[in-house]
Amino acid sequence: MGSSSGDSASVPDYDGSKVSARPETSLLVLNAPEPPPPWQELSGRVRRAVLAAGNRPSSSTKWFVSALLGLFPILRWGRHYDRKSFRRDLMAGLTLASLGIPQSIGYANLAKLDPQYGLYSSFVPPLIYAVMGTSRDIAIGPVAVVSLLLSSLTQKLVDPYTHPEAYRSLVLTATFFAGIFQASFGFFRLGFVVDFLSHATIVGFTGGAAIVIGLQQLKGLLGINHFTNNTDVVSVIKAVWFAVHQPWNPDNFLIGCSFLLLILIVRSIGLRKRKLFWLAAITPLLSVVLSTLLVYLTRADKHGVKIIRQVKEGLNPSSVKQIQLTGPFIGETAKIGLICAIIALTEAFAVGRSFASVRGYQLDGNKEMVAMGFMNIAGSLSSCYVATGSFSRTAVNVSAGCETTVSNMVMAITVFVSLLLLMKLLYYTPVAILASIILSALPGLIDIKEACRIWRVDKMDFLACLGAFLGVLFGSVEIGLLTAVIISFAKIIICALGHKIEMLGRIQGTDIFYSMRQYPSAVETPNLLILRIDSPFLNFMNANSVKERVLARITGGCDAAKERAGEMTRFVVLDMSNVSHIDTSGIPAVEEMHRKLTSDGVQLAIANPGWQVIHKMKLAGLVDVIGAEWIFLTVSEAVEAAGGCGNEEDSSLSG
Repeated sequence: MGSSSGDSASVPDYDGSKVSARPETSLLVLNAPEPPPPWQELSGRVRRAVLAAGNRPSSSTKWFVSALLGLFPILRWGRHYDRKSFRRDLMAGLTLASLGIPQSIGYANLAKLDPQYGLYSSFVPPLIYAVMGTSRDIAIGPVAVVSLLLSSLTQKLVDPYTHPEAYRSLVLTATFFAGIFQASFGFFRLGFVVDFLSHATIVGFTGGAAIVIGLQQLKGLLGINHFTNNTDVVSVIKAVWFAVHQPWNPDNFLIGCSFLLLILIVRSIGLRKRKLFWLAAITPLLSVVLSTLLVYLTRADKHGVKIIRQVKEGLNPSSVKQIQLTGPFIGETAKIGLICAIIALTEAFAVGRSFASVRGYQLDGNKEMVAMGFMNIAGSLSSCYVATGSFSRTAVNVSAGCETTVSNMVMAITVFVSLLLLMKLLYYTPVAILASIILSALPGLIDIKEACRIWRVDKMDFLACLGAFLGVLFGSVEIGLLTAVIISFAKIIICALGHKIEMLGRIQGTDIFYSMRQYPSAVETPNLLILRIDSPFLNFMNANSVKERVLARITGGCDAAKERAGEMTRFVVLDMSNVSHIDTSGIPAVEEMHRKLTSDGVQLAIANPGWQVIHKMKLAGLVDVIGAEWIFLTVSEAVEAAGGCGNEEDSSLSG
């Protein structure tokens, strides 16, 4: 064999035996330390999550200080906070509150809760996030998609109109579970759970949810008394069709559409003239004030215009006793909490990362999950429902010049003052104006341009996007999510089963080997076949398929070689650089490949196996079967050991 040529000196391999002299880099493959066990990695995640970056405390006091700095980033940047930053945060916070107060009341209505619960959710969670969050820009509060998700799932357990207290209790319990899940994801560094919902899925889901939310607002816009609890578009259209054929008051529609048009016009002006962004931000609050004044002066409520009526004032009441950790719905409530936790984190991450990249700083994903977990746990105990980062409010926050999370504090304090002093003024606020405020926020959720880009780039991703969109639109929120997740997993399985076995050739004048299909100028090596497995794992799903494809390629290579030069393929190099994991199905597949090739007089060499792969190959004894001298760090070393870099090849290349 090629390995017997050259000096007869020998060096010890991984088990101390003697093998032929070979490049020292190749021995690194066999002498690599054992990879850390999964439990060891898991045990270090909490420590790395709570400790400040770069600190290795040597005492309990330093550990405590480091943990505090890790959990409360405000302790770091707060030492350098100045008056100039406060002035900018103050203006941003006040602008944010002018948009957040009417939006929060509207989103509470979407969640089928009393108006004050939306304001509660814009008071406590922003304060908690301000001291624990790592984003300078995110504006915290209730959002449309999560409000719809929470109400659509919870109302299947308890009717919000016939049993409002039981419904509210389940919503608060789901919020508590959402906070627990979010904090756990952060502490144990399980952010990959959020990634199960791909970007394409979120684009489709939010687009479908926006249309459903918009159709549901027709209840408030038309002043409909009886409306369906279903969220699918067919049920909503049927309910609207039935309602408009009954006696209804057009004044609600007139008020809602007039102010919706006003909000959209002012927003378009704000987009064209950036200096007038504040005008677009305060228009929803201004619409509430004007419409309330209009109804009060004309007494339109006496003529069929629906109004909010009483909004409970005062600080958030404790809701500890409303958290139900036992009972018949505990499992379903935990599931609702998990779904809301993932959706809320996904939306917050999308918002936070986009603005962080624009403003040039890094977002710590694990700390973000911990911060949002704690704020929702605290919120569930103080009459708040699930809060997260809002794209529209975050955009306003950034446009208003926010510097830090102090803008969230200012907004929360403004909401608190409103809860104490201004709730009585909302008595005559028409319900139609809340519908118009929610409708004005929906165009930003429907991203047709991004959906078209997904179609151009990846058709399978677009299928997941379309599945989520149609599932939400014609089924329900959970059907849309489930459809998208199933399509995403199907894509993973198809990619695993649809792996490629690439034949590699040498780039002339180098020791670099690449796919001959991708680089037609690459040339084959005489008497040698180099194959690369293009799959991240070799396991029960694809082991037999990989084995059959490799053997088929080898057979084809031998036949082709016979036809060209009458020479047999004597060596096969299997490049496993892309394989990071192998299981007890993959190891026998490689062993059978070796046995088949050996019986045909062909030597198998393995190049660049991953850390976990070579470790399991040693444990299973596969290295001994193949021979330690035929395990290499690189393809070029394997080719050299097989005699593929001799004068014969060089002369052929030069020719």
